[in-house]
Amino acid sequence: MGKQLLSFIIGRDPKSVQRWARGEAHPREREERILRNAFQVYALLDQVESDHTIRAWFMGMNPQLDDESPAEALAAEQFRDVTAAARAFISGG
Repeated sequence: MGKQLLSFIIGRDPKSVQRWARGEAHPREREERILRNAFQVYALLDQVESDHTIRAWFMGMNPQLDDESPAEALAAEQFRDVTAAARAFISGG
């Protein structure tokens, strides 16, 4: 997915994401919840799509999310809606 996209979703700078990945720091509870949900959606899409397609899906307007991107919806903690949109995408809807 990439640290820039994760930074946008979580609302923190890319350096924070790098520190978390290296184990030098830990995300706050809200940030961890968003990270976990973003990973679950990524893992769902990764079963059938390439990384390039998944990244585009996270950044693109989504009609099931009222034309908001899944990244924006995750940032707003709309986890169920994003998961439903990912499932619809996988099934061709």
